[in-house]
Amino acid sequence: MTWPILTDPAFYALAVPAVLLLGVSKSGFGAGFGSLAVPLMAIAVPVPQAAAILMPLLLVMDLLGIAAYRRDADWRLFRFLLPAGLVGTLLGLLLFKWLDAHLVAGLVGVFTLTFLAQRLLWPPRPDRPTPPRWLGRALTVTSGFTSFIAHAGGPPINAYVMSLRLPPVAYTATMAYFFFVINLSKWGPYAYLGLIDLTNMATSLVLMPLAPLGVWVGVRVARRISPLWFYRFLTWGMLLTGLKLVYDGFVA
Repeated sequence: MTWPILTDPAFYALAVPAVLLLGVSKSGFGAGFGSLAVPLMAIAVPVPQAAAILMPLLLVMDLLGIAAYRRDADWRLFRFLLPAGLVGTLLGLLLFKWLDAHLVAGLVGVFTLTFLAQRLLWPPRPDRPTPPRWLGRALTVTSGFTSFIAHAGGPPINAYVMSLRLPPVAYTATMAYFFFVINLSKWGPYAYLGLIDLTNMATSLVLMPLAPLGVWVGVRVARRISPLWFYRFLTWGMLLTGLKLVYDGFVA
């Protein structure tokens, strides 16, 4: 029996770096870069198919991430974020067939660049209060929604959690657990939408060996980097991600 995998070399030329970026992102380090995975793969295949191919890889990456950070999460913050994130995935399911994924990606990019501009003009200071909880909920709903549509949930939630200035490992662990549950909640809806098929799952298996490699690199870096450089790297990751998403959504 021949497995019905994708065989286009151009797809794999894009999918390999996309999966590695996503693995580093799923470790919690460089979280903004993970949002580039679907846009990169969507150069070769439709956005929904790219998102479906990544689903098994996300599951493995999420399991590796929570295993690496099982004692480090900020559980109070996690309990605050999760309900809003699940509301966002429900909105994604309800609107999936009526929304263009490229437009969603472009809007996420605009939001990301706006957030970074705000941080540049009004940088956070120790005496400045943390963002209000209602804003955190709104951004987390947005994160769940964009995660469902295009696995691009990182930038919206980063805009809130980065402002809390958590220690790098606590930040990484909390995001790992949050996206583990969010991504797990998408399996049933993706199957309902007809995205979980043999071709997509077989192609995921071909790419699977890359999943632990990316997570391993990200975990090692996140446990060794200083908080200053950790947040600088996140900022640059969000900048490049925002520019790429805006280009994909409104220019390409």
